[in-house]
Amino acid sequence: MARVLALSSSASSLLSRPEPAKTHHHQLLLHGDFGGRRRHHRRPNSPPSPPVKKTKPFGLTQIPLLSAPRFGVRAQTQGDYAPAPSGDAADSDGAEEAFTWTSVILPFLFPALGGLLFGYDIGATSGASISLQSAELSGTTWFNLSAVQLGLVVSGSLYGALAGSIIAYPIADILGRRRELITAAALYVVGGLITGYAPDLLVLIIGRLLYGIGIGLAMHGGPLYIAETCPSQIRGTLISLKELFIVLGILLGYLVGSVEISAVGGWRYMYGFSAPIAVLMGIGMWSLPPSPRWLLLRAVQGKGSLEEYREKAIHALGKLRGRPAGDEVSEGQIDDTLISLKAAIAEQEQEASFWEMFEGASLKAFIIGGGLVLFQQITGQPSVLYYAASILQSAGFSAASDAARVSVVIGIFKLLMTGIAVLKVDNLGRRPLLIGGVSGIVLSLFLLAAYYKFLGGFPLVAVGALLLYVGSYQVSFGPISWLVVSEIFPLRTRGRGISLAVLTNFGSNAFVTFAFSPLKELLGPDNLFLIFGAVALLSLLFVLFYVPETKGLSLEEIEAKILK
Repeated sequence: MARVLALSSSASSLLSRPEPAKTHHHQLLLHGDFGGRRRHHRRPNSPPSPPVKKTKPFGLTQIPLLSAPRFGVRAQTQGDYAPAPSGDAADSDGAEEAFTWTSVILPFLFPALGGLLFGYDIGATSGASISLQSAELSGTTWFNLSAVQLGLVVSGSLYGALAGSIIAYPIADILGRRRELITAAALYVVGGLITGYAPDLLVLIIGRLLYGIGIGLAMHGGPLYIAETCPSQIRGTLISLKELFIVLGILLGYLVGSVEISAVGGWRYMYGFSAPIAVLMGIGMWSLPPSPRWLLLRAVQGKGSLEEYREKAIHALGKLRGRPAGDEVSEGQIDDTLISLKAAIAEQEQEASFWEMFEGASLKAFIIGGGLVLFQQITGQPSVLYYAASILQSAGFSAASDAARVSVVIGIFKLLMTGIAVLKVDNLGRRPLLIGGVSGIVLSLFLLAAYYKFLGGFPLVAVGALLLYVGSYQVSFGPISWLVVSEIFPLRTRGRGISLAVLTNFGSNAFVTFAFSPLKELLGPDNLFLIFGAVALLSLLFVLFYVPETKGLSLEEIEAKILK
């Protein structure tokens, strides 16, 4: 793997700093960010240094300063760590971290189950709310729920998710990504079982709240763990694939609901089915190592023995990449990364303060990431998703069976369009998908407004607009917002920054969901969708002028080149 690479401009300020004491692992001093560049330092007239095992910082992609290469990702057998040449990536200025596909699957799969369980709750609740209110099928004496009581049941997990994102803010960097996801899995299990066995409404709502706290932690820790442990060249693909798991969860919830809808007490099975999936998630996360980046951050913050955290990080990276114990490649990468991290925060406080989130690079990152997840919700996504059935019925699909069939078609369409985003995000980049998708959202919302104003005799316009909205959302705001959020924050404030973004997401979701019905009655659906269309147009301008392209950049290069 190439050792001598061009110095990044962000590293030039570090050249005047004293060179740290070298061990046999520190033959080369790493300047700048985690994706930093190296130069040999050798005293004049000294004999040449012996050959050094060639390594590169883990999860990083070396790139030219002015343009990102087209990466050629190659699945490799264990022990083969040479990068795959492809186009510009094959030259002396660009290199990729090699990995085995088998080693990537599990560190992605188990965090992604947290997203699947979030989607499952959305799908299962649609059937459970019907079963719970049925005098014949609820199996309870308290089936006659008021609108407020039903709202608490349906939205209990949303309130819990809000609470979970608030809880994550102070404790996420203390627990670490792995333990946060284990805690989320435990809350999923407890919440699902309490909900499934609830003897009365109060216990049911408590179970929903606990499940929702698990959602908040999982939606915070999942993108973090995946982004910090996967190779840079497939980071976009994997985090976008997590959105696909949310859609799969929604479809699974619909499927379980359709099977159990005619059973007495079917709502109990719908909610309880999540527990075994959560157990699998918890066991899987227990078997995975902590994030090496988090371990190194704790080390340089003085939270324990530097050597102990270093050894843990080496072991974690080796396990994540499927390398044997004591592997020199992992050891070299961790040592290089540790030098880089120590240099990057040498003149900063040891731990990020609360107000640092609203200053400098962290504030810029929050404007970008928080703005994306805010526009993700206030462009009508919760309304179109949660009220799709009523929109379809008002468009002429009055029979429940017709609405149900079209809802299934929409669900499958969501899955297909998310698949397109997964396949293209690391080729096309984040901005092209966002710009194209948000443009489609703008058009679809104005079409819905036009349908309710003067195209009421053409129900296919409403259905087509819904499909356009769903498809556009699934290639843009759906997966790309969470991808950018997971990679845009500086390492020092990444945990707290993502928790604020999750809080912004669920908070705006709750606001739009609960404001939709009264606003619809006050303004009418035509004016409401017109307002959503105008907001979507603003979001398109936000993407055009504020959201950067992060394709091909390591997390540390994003911090050095985009945020500063």
